[in-house]
Amino acid sequence: MERDPWLPDRLLRTERDALMPLLRRTPEEAYELRTACPGWTVRQVVAHCGAALVRIVEDRLEEGVFLPEANACDVAEREDWPLGRILDELERGLTEAGPVIAGREDGRLDAVALGEWVHAGDVREAFGEPGAYCGPSLDLALPLLAATSRTRETPRLMGVLTDRDPTPVALGNETKGRPTATYEGDASTLIRIYAGRPLIRTRYALHGATESELLIYR
Repeated sequence: MERDPWLPDRLLRTERDALMPLLRRTPEEAYELRTACPGWTVRQVVAHCGAALVRIVEDRLEEGVFLPEANACDVAEREDWPLGRILDELERGLTEAGPVIAGREDGRLDAVALGEWVHAGDVREAFGEPGAYCGPSLDLALPLLAATSRTRETPRLMGVLTDRDPTPVALGNETKGRPTATYEGDASTLIRIYAGRPLIRTRYALHGATESELLIYR
């Protein structure tokens, strides 16, 4: 499948319009709530997201830039920032990073845009908002998940999404001698599986692959 270079930009901008009003109206004390990311509060997740995107905008992509140690350093650097400054940085990143990602012919930064969208889901879930890993951006996130699942070399899977179009979603890569895995369940749970998010209170059928084999962020 040919890469759509502007898909990450459309995802980031759509998520910006959905997420930023929620972030700006939420009381500051709620930013200390814990998220699905071990050890990180909402504030820390938001700080990480803004830092990652602005690194892309400013072309500060030194070796190891998105590894856990570098991410932790970026978050620590923003520990004393006012919340408004953190939110402004995130909004800038969601607005300006897409064109830079589009210009990368290798597509290596596409997965960062998808990760930002997943983190927005982490924030919504921590705030108790409905549809944490769904929402208006899902139609953009699913094709980006399909592309990322191939570049991250996950096994071939056909997913039937019970809450969406019955046409199966094709993910991952075919492996000689290995049958295609199957998934049946809602779209949000599929996102949770591939992103390594908690599966408590979910219901789905997965055959021919394990959840750990499908992870795109390790």
